[in-house]
Amino acid sequence: MAKRLYVGGLPYSTTEDALREAFSKAGAVANATIITDRMSGRSKGFGFIEMANDSEADKAIEMWNGKEFGGRMLTVNEARPMEARAPRSEGFGGRDRY
Repeated sequence: MAKRLYVGGLPYSTTEDALREAFSKAGAVANATIITDRMSGRSKGFGFIEMANDSEADKAIEMWNGKEFGGRMLTVNEARPMEARAPRSEGFGGRDRY
């Protein structure tokens, strides 16, 4: 079963291919995703890796957590499920201002 890892502290210039290549040293990478800002399209400096199995995911955490990648120190751990967020209000704080 695939295990999803959080990877924080990525250089903003990192590509998904470079991330996949780096983590493939620990085992088979099922998926690599870098999170980007919707407005600018720039990287937010973190992403997610899905490793093919748990032992390879554990090896990737051991190999990369606290290590330097592209001049920055990485934080790598098992990803937690996304928490539910409160619904956003409509523009202008949810009130009609006109």
